[in-house]
Amino acid sequence: MTSERDLDALLRNMKPEVLDGTFVFCTLAPSASIPAIISPVLTFREREGTTLVVLHEEAERAGLRHAFPSRLITLTVHSALDAVGFLAAVTTRLAEAGISVNAVSAFHHDHLFVPADRADEAMVVLLAMSETSQD
Repeated sequence: MTSERDLDALLRNMKPEVLDGTFVFCTLAPSASIPAIISPVLTFREREGTTLVVLHEEAERAGLRHAFPSRLITLTVHSALDAVGFLAAVTTRLAEAGISVNAVSAFHHDHLFVPADRADEAMVVLLAMSETSQD
């Protein structure tokens, strides 16, 4: 499947889906190993340490301090990594609704971590954006 670059097509076809579970953000010291009992959906190494995004239950089980209980919304359109303006349009609309978002672009899709208690509202905003782009 070819990735999409056209902003209107991306918005029209984003088809957001909420994944099951509540995710949290954790950090490990730069030299620390990732505990074998967790399966991060995201790992990112920074100078200050390694960020992990894991299911809340996994963080608790591993005894990891965590922040930002969130739901994961995947925009299922196959967005090109060099597409211009897609996440800007999405995050701007969510910001206008007062919904914070941590956005991640992966090879096939864009993913949004939104506050767990605002996920339903975020979906309403995203679906309305998609429907408006259909016109």
